[in-house]
Amino acid sequence: MTIDKFNFSGKKAFVRVDFNVPLDENFHITDDTRMRAALPTLKKILADGGSIIIGSHLGRPKGLNEKFSLKHIKGHLEELLGTEVQFASDCASEEAAVKASALQPGEVLLLENLRFYAEEEGKPRGLADDATDEEKAAAKKAVKESQKEFTKKLASYADCYVNDAFGTAHRAHASTALIAQYFDADHKMFGYLMEKEVKAVDRILNDIHRPFTAIMGGSKVSSKIDIIENLLNKVDNLIIAGGMTYTFVKAMGGRIGDSLCENDKLDLALDLMKKAKEKGVNLVLGIDTKAADAFSNDAHTQYCLDPEIPDGWQGLDIGPKTEELFASVIKQSKTILWNGPTGVFEFENFTHGSRAVGEAIVEATKNGAYSLVGGGDSVACVNKFGLADGVSYVSTGGGALLEAIEGKVLPGIAAIQE
Repeated sequence: MTIDKFNFSGKKAFVRVDFNVPLDENFHITDDTRMRAALPTLKKILADGGSIIIGSHLGRPKGLNEKFSLKHIKGHLEELLGTEVQFASDCASEEAAVKASALQPGEVLLLENLRFYAEEEGKPRGLADDATDEEKAAAKKAVKESQKEFTKKLASYADCYVNDAFGTAHRAHASTALIAQYFDADHKMFGYLMEKEVKAVDRILNDIHRPFTAIMGGSKVSSKIDIIENLLNKVDNLIIAGGMTYTFVKAMGGRIGDSLCENDKLDLALDLMKKAKEKGVNLVLGIDTKAADAFSNDAHTQYCLDPEIPDGWQGLDIGPKTEELFASVIKQSKTILWNGPTGVFEFENFTHGSRAVGEAIVEATKNGAYSLVGGGDSVACVNKFGLADGVSYVSTGGGALLEAIEGKVLPGIAAIQE
């Protein structure tokens, strides 16, 4: 079932959203992107004459924790929806069940943080550090058994289930995957955001217009191995950027000064380069670096040709020659995936490379390329530089997007499609 074809009139919908938004020390939301992204789904249900039970997590609490209460976002949610939002202070309590049962068309109930319960993730908590394997196994079995009752309880609140939380689609949690089994195929569906995310991933992996270029940034090669290996079977160009660059440079015998490097991954870097060559993939590394004498926005800087960064200096962004090189590859592309900045874009003096890559992607998109930007830092980049409207799609999923690119089946998606 698709959300457009479903009539929510008189129906109660359990909607799993991703309202895991950043809060400051006074519990004010500093970025409501994820909340705004769910509005089309929520407003469709209300416009149809349905009522909504909203489930989400916030942070990574290990039990009840005031800091991670969803009551902090209730007021802003009311502003966004333009209607009063009720609140259940315990997502699996009798109070929640009563409030859900009493919901009238057009009304909204926000449940407390689902992760206050270990059953949401299905992982035992509170085990002693010296717990035996038998104790760990018993605790895991116990929480898995109680997880079924927890999931059944959540499902009992509603007539239908809508998953609009792509950011958690890679987790087989109670509210993201297991709950779907309590609804038949005509009463479970993706929300609008999930639909867009699924289509965007499918487009980037299965409807490729060539040349296909992936820009992989980030600090560690080790965290991107599976993604890179999967992409080597699909892309024409693979641009390596960010801190992981220096692992490749050192592996080839270059001088990297004090730059970030995974010394135990040098052979892996060489192996990835070998695989790229065997598969005919153009693996693109930078040719110059903006180096600093300290990890600071106010550090002294100089441009160094790779691979000649002197001792006492560290690469914090790409240099102008690399900007030109990367941009020329990007502008000739017809499918583009960007995951990870080129440098420490949080420091204003080291934003130039990431901005140049973003602007090149925007130009390529104007010329007909399909561009997908995903991963928290890349999304932060395009938002910071005001480029989000110039790319084809900005994904809200971090880990979920990366696992999808790795070629993994995401439980939250499979639960709806099966």
